[in-house]
Amino acid sequence: MYNLKAYLELIRYKNCFMAAVATLVGLFIAYNILSTNIDIVVVELLLVYSLLGFVSVFLITGAGNAINDYYDIDIDKINRPERPIPSGRIYRKKALYFSLILFFLGFIISTMINPICAIIALVNIIILYLYARSLKKHPLSGNISIGYLTGSLFLFGGGILGLDGVLTVFILFLLAALATLSREIIKDIEDIEGDKASGAKTLPIIIGKKNASYAATGFVIIAMIASPLPFFQSILNLNYLYVVSIANVVFLASLFELMIKSNPEKSSKLLKIGMLFALFAFIAGA
Repeated sequence: MYNLKAYLELIRYKNCFMAAVATLVGLFIAYNILSTNIDIVVVELLLVYSLLGFVSVFLITGAGNAINDYYDIDIDKINRPERPIPSGRIYRKKALYFSLILFFLGFIISTMINPICAIIALVNIIILYLYARSLKKHPLSGNISIGYLTGSLFLFGGGILGLDGVLTVFILFLLAALATLSREIIKDIEDIEGDKASGAKTLPIIIGKKNASYAATGFVIIAMIASPLPFFQSILNLNYLYVVSIANVVFLASLFELMIKSNPEKSSKLLKIGMLFALFAFIAGA
């Protein structure tokens, strides 16, 4: 039981669950818009495709988190010594093997849905590996990678319905990617000491905390300005505007903590809460 708990912690199972739910949201929104044009056979298989998509995303997300911890051992010894690998609860090599198994299973399951989902899954696996190995140590490229990966959850969900589904949820992909990009920069500000010790070259290390804060703020503001677009494009209904307004208020509170109080840790937490409200907004507006 203790070992199982450590492995669940390694993959960050709560994050895996939320990622899988976001995928279903993308599918739900795409289906709601395209339902009149979807073949009856696809509708009958939709429950099966939904389950396959949920499991595939859960496994691939968990694999990415595990391999990230594998490469992050030196950073986590400073920033997060309680994590399963630096604390000694899971051997580093076992974490790597576990990650590779999850990647393989997640990809195989994605191929059971359709080629579009398989391609998205394969691209994401490659990016997750490159991010863990090297991209995170370079300014902005690692942040952009995570922004894309988060937004791609909606693309994967829409992709269950084919190319039209992907195009339908593309604006949701962009909004999620921008908000996540900002949060990743804020997390780099929070982790700057450990990153310096490991030799990483994150954006705050290169341009300084203040300038990195400006960059993060800019991406959040762009996402907030663009947030009404799904309503005006008739992708989501009026309920979306109501709930996304709450998300935007939380985003503003996050920026206040970052820019005025210089508290990146609280800013990051508030931004995560705001992103959760944004997810609820997508659901409410579908």
